[in-house]
Amino acid sequence: MKKRKVIIDCDPGIDDSLAIMLALKSPEIEVIGITIVCGNSPVEMGFGNAKKILKQMNRLDVPIYIGESTPLRRDYVNALDTHGEDGLGESFLPEVIGYQQQISAVDFLADVLKKEKVSIIELAPMTNLARLIQKDKEAFSCIEEIVSMGGSFKSHGNCSPVAEYNYWCDPDGASLVYET
Repeated sequence: MKKRKVIIDCDPGIDDSLAIMLALKSPEIEVIGITIVCGNSPVEMGFGNAKKILKQMNRLDVPIYIGESTPLRRDYVNALDTHGEDGLGESFLPEVIGYQQQISAVDFLADVLKKEKVSIIELAPMTNLARLIQKDKEAFSCIEEIVSMGGSFKSHGNCSPVAEYNYWCDPDGASLVYET
């Protein structure tokens, strides 16, 4: 069985960390990279949390790229009130030193997407993808499939009666992605 290559774009709080663990154990997909964006946690904290999860899974071979630290237009509002002071529900996992990549998340996406068929598992605000559109629309058009965790259907949002956090955090980014 041929594995589908994926990049996980995330803002590692508790939910995204569990999704990363599941993805790394799924025989159907190959995680070729993780990109971090501000959302549940600030981007630097999200980077640290992703490293902690990869270390726990013995998968520090998966590269992590730091992306956008603010939404496209609106002020950034994190969700640490839900995910805890460390973004991982006070997990107290030890910090993982190093592992910084030389290019940004958006540059990684632009480079990889032009070279091979890759799907995006979008677990966070769509700011990194929106910046990719602004920087290299051709690379964005090469995405095989986008699976997004956002929005709500026949239900109330978790940030307001109508808004789900990922789209609420950067509605302009989500709009640009869906309009392109």
